[in-house]
Amino acid sequence: MELLKKTRVLVIFGILVFSIGLLQAQDSLNVRFIGNWPFGPSYAVNYTAERNLTFCSSGGGVYILDVHEHANPVKISEGIHTRGFVYGLFYNAYDSILYIADGNAGLEIWDVKSPLNPVKLGDYDTPWTAQGVAVSDSYAYIADGGAGLRIIDISTPSSPQEIGYCDTPGYAYGVTVSDSYVYVADGGAGLRIIDISTPSSPQEIGYYDTPGYAYGVTVSDSYAYIADYFSGLRIIDISTPSSPQEIGYYDTPGYAREVVVSGSYAYIADDTTGLRIIDISTPSSPQEIGYYNIPSYASDVVVLDSYVYVADYFSGLRIIDISTPSSPQEIGYYDTPGYALDVAVSSSYAYVADGWGENSGLRVIDISTPSSPQEIGYYDTPGCAREVILSDSYAYVADGDSGLRIIDISTPSSPQEIGYCDTPGYAYGIAVSDSYAYVADYFSGLRIIDINTPSSPQEIGYYDTPGCAREVVVSGSYAYIADDTTGLRIIDISTPSSPQEIGYYDTPGYAFGIAVSGSYAYVADYGAGLRIIDISTPSSPQEVGYYDTPGYAFGVAVSSFYVYVADGRTGLQIYENLLLGVEKRFTKNINLDLLVSGRTIHYELPQVTMVDISVYNLSGRKIKILFHGIQSAGDHKKTLDIPNSGIYFIRLTTEWVNITKKMILIR
Repeated sequence: MELLKKTRVLVIFGILVFSIGLLQAQDSLNVRFIGNWPFGPSYAVNYTAERNLTFCSSGGGVYILDVHEHANPVKISEGIHTRGFVYGLFYNAYDSILYIADGNAGLEIWDVKSPLNPVKLGDYDTPWTAQGVAVSDSYAYIADGGAGLRIIDISTPSSPQEIGYCDTPGYAYGVTVSDSYVYVADGGAGLRIIDISTPSSPQEIGYYDTPGYAYGVTVSDSYAYIADYFSGLRIIDISTPSSPQEIGYYDTPGYAREVVVSGSYAYIADDTTGLRIIDISTPSSPQEIGYYNIPSYASDVVVLDSYVYVADYFSGLRIIDISTPSSPQEIGYYDTPGYALDVAVSSSYAYVADGWGENSGLRVIDISTPSSPQEIGYYDTPGCAREVILSDSYAYVADGDSGLRIIDISTPSSPQEIGYCDTPGYAYGIAVSDSYAYVADYFSGLRIIDINTPSSPQEIGYYDTPGCAREVVVSGSYAYIADDTTGLRIIDISTPSSPQEIGYYDTPGYAFGIAVSGSYAYVADYGAGLRIIDISTPSSPQEVGYYDTPGYAFGVAVSSFYVYVADGRTGLQIYENLLLGVEKRFTKNINLDLLVSGRTIHYELPQVTMVDISVYNLSGRKIKILFHGIQSAGDHKKTLDIPNSGIYFIRLTTEWVNITKKMILIR
């Protein structure tokens, strides 16, 4: 047993010597976030009447749209890229700042004075999942899921700080502020009323346990209106905040997610049944007078004059004319992307299979600047785009029930379909090598098809994997299968008529996508993010890196040391594999070395540059920053002052090179 322990330590040690990196989060190992094209389902919407702008969330980003012409909204910018999924938006007209409830990433604050060039001012990582946000005076009030209400001082937007909280008993979804009270839609715990007269010490003073699941809340006069999911609209008398009482309700046909009130009407985002308009002139007896059934799932709603703006999940922004409330009519829309399921990369472009939604299909993303990718074109396929493969000037899209679609991408900004084959089944993935097509067939594993005669393909072999085959790639004599519940399966295909499994690695999530480059298999592991598997010994694959992506990883592609993940609701995520040696990643011919002697660190800079010198322990955690800032050319020395003996790693990072050296301290 002691020998086994020593062996395991040596294995870990070997990994760290060559790959320890600037870890930016506790949910990653040997992987660094670079940038993203984060657009996907729309969950939140807000607007500014003074500027005729609408802010529409889309996955992990926000579209800024000009709505001067309601029938023809125009995208001004897609420059707001957030780290998490956007659940809530609050626009402050006083200073043109947009506050974003950013899911697992907490609160983000963006200056949108220039809609063409939004600028991130600051952020605060709340303890749970930010679902909703409201702002009053110098405070942001966050509905933070399982952590209840969080109160953030935003007087200095670049450095927001939490000053108080109230841990509500349910799951905080929605929040609104009125006078000295915050009203929280608290999931299964209904409406919670919190006194914020002293923001640093908020106190719950009253509640009403609604019969459903409180998602959204708004306040008008002496009433709180609750979007209560499967129990529709609930109207609560809050004239006595310590003793709220329900006085009326209307059970909408769908699932009430959000509510706003304007005049004598409540407008409900009712999920599957779209927009519902409720007459609340008599609060004790609300009545539906009109509705509009939009294409997808109505998630959020705002009202401006005679128009309602609806965030419609897979179908983006819908604009509804309500000048006649009994007969609302859609007059315009802006279709945001749907659900990123797969990605392929060629040259400076990423091609995303954007499944589901009214206008989904193939999205073309310019990734020439990895930290700021931009969509430049798309093609709306007829089905559900699940996978994309590139060959020459064509993209081959596995389009669900619509089979194979062949898209000409010779002009990336204007892709065009040139052919299709409406297959009878539901093949999830395909790879082509030599004269064979390898099909990941959901219910029957790997199928090997001889395509020597394209007009008469014949199956010559198969291997029925233990899970549900979703994706396949071929490298050398092996096929690598993303096999859903059973992770990565490695199949020897050296004899195509008799394939045999020789190894596997059961990933922690659900293996949906896979890419192979060099000695690594990259698995898009739905629920567990990106997993990096060392396949240098195919019979014994081992996980050596991961990044817990913010959404649900569906597909993955690799180019050099960059990894591109189609992350469902949060779109395209771009990461860097820090396992690849720095000598492969930096090409500038700079002679720089890091010398370690005793407790002294010595290095010589050939020119002025930004320098970071940090110390990591054996588990890969940064424990000390020795220096961070700009340094001049010449010799430099630093002394390591760490009291404990052990193995440490010193990492020197400049604008052109990263160097890691080991240091053993003995007292």
